[in-house]
Amino acid sequence: MASASIPVYNRSNNPLENSSSQNASRESLKMEPLAVTLLPGEERVIDKDIMYICPFSGPVKGKVFITNYRLYFKSADADPSVTLNVPLGAIGRVEKMGGASSRGENSYGLDITCKDMRNLRFALKQEGHSRRDIFDILFRYAFPLSHGLLLFAYLSQEKYEENGWSVYKPMEEFRRQGLPTDKWRITFINDSYELCDTYPTILVVPFKATEEDLRKVSTFRSRGRIPVLSWIHRENQAVICRCSQPLVGMSGKRNKDDERYLDVIREANGTAKLTIYDARPSVNAVANKATGGGYEGDDTYQNAELVFLDIHNIHVMRESLKKLKDIVYPNVEESHWLSSLESTHWLEHIKLVLSGAIQVADKISGGNSVVVHCSDGWDRTAQLTSLAMLMLDSHYRTLRGFQVLLEKEWISFGHKFASRIGHGDKNHADQDRSPIFVQFIDCVWQMTKQFPTAFEFNERLLMTILDHLFSCRFGTFLYNCESARDTNEVRSKTVSLWSLVNSDSTSYLNPFYTPESSRVLYPVASMRHLELWVTYYIRWNPRIRQQQQSPVEQRYMELLALRDEYLKKLEELQLTDSSPNSSHLSNSSAPNAASPTQHITHLHTPF
Repeated sequence: MASASIPVYNRSNNPLENSSSQNASRESLKMEPLAVTLLPGEERVIDKDIMYICPFSGPVKGKVFITNYRLYFKSADADPSVTLNVPLGAIGRVEKMGGASSRGENSYGLDITCKDMRNLRFALKQEGHSRRDIFDILFRYAFPLSHGLLLFAYLSQEKYEENGWSVYKPMEEFRRQGLPTDKWRITFINDSYELCDTYPTILVVPFKATEEDLRKVSTFRSRGRIPVLSWIHRENQAVICRCSQPLVGMSGKRNKDDERYLDVIREANGTAKLTIYDARPSVNAVANKATGGGYEGDDTYQNAELVFLDIHNIHVMRESLKKLKDIVYPNVEESHWLSSLESTHWLEHIKLVLSGAIQVADKISGGNSVVVHCSDGWDRTAQLTSLAMLMLDSHYRTLRGFQVLLEKEWISFGHKFASRIGHGDKNHADQDRSPIFVQFIDCVWQMTKQFPTAFEFNERLLMTILDHLFSCRFGTFLYNCESARDTNEVRSKTVSLWSLVNSDSTSYLNPFYTPESSRVLYPVASMRHLELWVTYYIRWNPRIRQQQQSPVEQRYMELLALRDEYLKKLEELQLTDSSPNSSHLSNSSAPNAASPTQHITHLHTPF
């Protein structure tokens, strides 16, 4: 994680005293002052002299510090100094490198694979099992759930001015959209997660559908994830509904309740034909019939049209990002860069996801309601609905609105964060791991590049979100669904990421933001308009010239600082004017002269 996104906290008590590791207590006498300030609740576990095999500048001697939250390395005498600051949650794999009999310099040590596009390698001396203690401690604290320990989010004692858990209130968000209406109602049928254990407790469904109808439909949808409303267009009343695939199977089962339910959704705003967007390639949807799934056939859903969006599954996306990592870390093969990038297919997948969301948004703008699903409705479906909503609704393009969008479409509707990221789990080869959310944030970044004035938030917010997707410092992205978060008391026992963001909101604001409430954004989803997000994927490589803040943005920030300085001076003059000693000055001024406060309102930043 970028060190810039870790605020510094003062901590008066010595965390060594509370160390839970016997190894740590033995090592504590040898510990020296740590070069980075610990977070409240963070405790040092072990220090060790070590050699960092830097892929950019070669072997670097230094000391590694491991806490219950991070791995921190600081070089001893390198110039410039080399530091690493890695949250343990970002570590995906820890392996021993070489053995006691290994020959060659720096051939004995540790190999660490990270989830944030980098790998780390450390070498130790080949004597007396020198790596055993650090390997055991690193393995234990990087994968706490695999060792019966708590994730750091439950140990953190951070306090913030803002309570991030209050950002998203479902009823408030539905009211903002103008719900309920005479065609759509709010139901609490899932209050105890009995209808669907991976859905939120508050759902919006067609007014005509009874609770019994919902129960019947749930039996015909994978995981009970029935079609429910995500967003409604205020003017034309077209809706985006999301769900999972129907359980058609090889025998072509039908469910009259499901067919009628989709027709009720269609009728709600007089849509001639309901468009069902199936995110999968058609061949995959057909293959899913073999495992009891399937899709809505034209013969049974006669008032609907089915469109396949050809977005590949979680396994294809995982392999694509692996290939991307291979070509950007540690070295970029610049002579074959374009062909190498093309061979990863990463931007091709970004294009397909964006293209699908554009189709959804366009259909809604035209007044036609849509239903979106993939297989289970928690991966590609979340990508499509949230991106379409970002295009259609300017509220989601604000700093807080974007937080609401993530809480609503991703967190509350059960994107499987724990399975896809593997928080605290040592099973790095788990086939459920996949960068679906990373891919979505990449799509958002592509939109911010194409519409630089349309988003209130900046790139730093997107990178902070991805850093803490892995870090386990906050409870926001933990577990697979709301029911699991309730069981594990996430809201009462952990801090929200939005507490951090909203307590320092100015750091995440885009200075070029221009609010346009009715504007629909249609990004260009062609390969020549998409670019690799270099400042995220290649940020660890010092040899690659990272995209610095643009000269225009830099100048704008300087002018804002200058304006603040002038305002401060005006306030000081105002205070001087109001003092008794300066009363003769104010009496002698012209009666219609503007006061300093009046002048303030007319100050404009020259740009």
